Amino acid sequence: MGANGARGEVVARLAGGERRLCLTLGALAEMETALGCDGLATLAERMRALSARDLTAVLAALLRGGGEGALADGLADAAVDPREAAEAVAKAFAAAA
Repeated sequence: MGANGARGEVVARLAGGERRLCLTLGALAEMETALGCDGLATLAERMRALSARDLTAVLAALLRGGGEGALADGLADAAVDPREAAEAVAKAFAAAA
């Protein structure tokens, strides 16, 4: 599976397979809504201490941004290792910088 680096896509291993993630404007908006934030500054502050539920919401938004809607929609039932999830989120944000 390839990733479009110019678009900020990354590939991460999640739930036993390679998945594409991307930090898009839509993903940011989804994260703001899911985490109850009213702007990017509030979102950045909130991202410093995520609960497992928060991490799931952020990961799902990034997966949808990368075109992985099916996994994102079933994320609660997927066997995703928490360390893999955290690493995937960090990788997606680093690629967008």
